[in-house]
Amino acid sequence: MSAGSIFTLRHYNHDLIAHSHEHPQLVFGLRGRLDFEVEGRAGQIERQGLMVVPSGAHHTCGSPQGSHCLVLDVPVGQWLGKRLGEHAEASQRLLDHPGAINLNSRQQQLVDWLAASPVNDPVIAQQGAVLLLASLSDAATTHVPERLLPYAAFDAHIEQYAAYPLQVADLARLAGLSSARLHARFMAECAMTPMDYIRQRRLIKARYLLRSTALPIGEIACRVGYSSQSAFAAAVLKVFGCTPGALRRELCDN
Repeated sequence: MSAGSIFTLRHYNHDLIAHSHEHPQLVFGLRGRLDFEVEGRAGQIERQGLMVVPSGAHHTCGSPQGSHCLVLDVPVGQWLGKRLGEHAEASQRLLDHPGAINLNSRQQQLVDWLAASPVNDPVIAQQGAVLLLASLSDAATTHVPERLLPYAAFDAHIEQYAAYPLQVADLARLAGLSSARLHARFMAECAMTPMDYIRQRRLIKARYLLRSTALPIGEIACRVGYSSQSAFAAAVLKVFGCTPGALRRELCDN
């Protein structure tokens, strides 16, 4: 990697990028929001945010509304030790840990200055990278906790398409995660699988329809994705402890 290619200014759009590379990379937000997933860890970066992509880490990113970023491709080999001196160890720890980081105001000023500079100049690129990496070893830099899954978006999607076949991949796309990572996040946050969550939301909708409409039970079953009324009745019994008819009478009595 040449000295002049350490920094680049990049514009990301809705086209999803998915790859890995053998050098660490730091992506600094300038304008807009960039959605990221690094080794299954989802995050977003905006202005005053940074995403760390370790060497060899598989990552995807995209920005439906467009995002401008300053990207630092950290040289491999002995570059850190030679350039960062006593800061090299802390910088290496930073570069080994995937995820989003908040910048303080001084760090963002340095990012803005570099973004406005001729970053293809070898001296500016080398010295700017050293200053930026040294500043990031400061104790004021904090990792952003992983965001919760977008349950409101999941619920709206399931509500809209409850009558149709729903797959884990549908929710994974909404969350910007792989299906495997979504499954792991659901187990960690909800102690249930994504399909269990879809089933639960369908039955909650069924209970609402039983309570608020006079629709036949078979029609309600179809509206929440059950082609068999007997399968629907079994699912309602398992979750609510009574049959759809009994549930309707109970709710009407109340």
